[in-house]
Amino acid sequence: MLWGASLGGLELRSEGGATHLRAAFPYGAETELAPGRREIFASRAFADRIEAGEDIHLLSGHDWEKPLASRAAGTLKVSDTDAALVLEARIDGGTSWARDFLAAHASGLIRGLSPGFMVQPGGERIENRGAGLLRTVTRAALFELSAVTVPAYPQAQIEARSWESHSDRQPVRGAVHPFNRWRA
Repeated sequence: MLWGASLGGLELRSEGGATHLRAAFPYGAETELAPGRREIFASRAFADRIEAGEDIHLLSGHDWEKPLASRAAGTLKVSDTDAALVLEARIDGGTSWARDFLAAHASGLIRGLSPGFMVQPGGERIENRGAGLLRTVTRAALFELSAVTVPAYPQAQIEARSWESHSDRQPVRGAVHPFNRWRA
């Protein structure tokens, strides 16, 4: 099964005509995906494919027809540490969907990041917690990361910063309610 959840700490900036994205997903952040269904990612949960050098894509809205960056193209760097999943991407606005993503982000419409992954055999622990369940993902194959409008994790917000001296734009912040979903 393919599962999705959201990431946090995303920053976009323009530099030299390209848009650079940096994000960090802190491990250990628990969220409620649906009533009674909580989830948490353990440290280095995505390490397998990352350390093996496998190709991973950055997509717009989990749409494989709208790639924004990839490891194979040399425009996406992904690393896994004990504290967080970290990504850095260079987004070229040469495609219509990349321009759409950048415009939607600038308008405050896209503020989340969500990974597409498959939990590996034995890569999760399910435990009863009160009237619900807690799933701890310990090992998952990461295939893609996507910019999304409604992230499953409330802390999965994009912060946009302009590092250009002539700009007076400020970071846009706001609470987004969790989107209760599990991908199958």
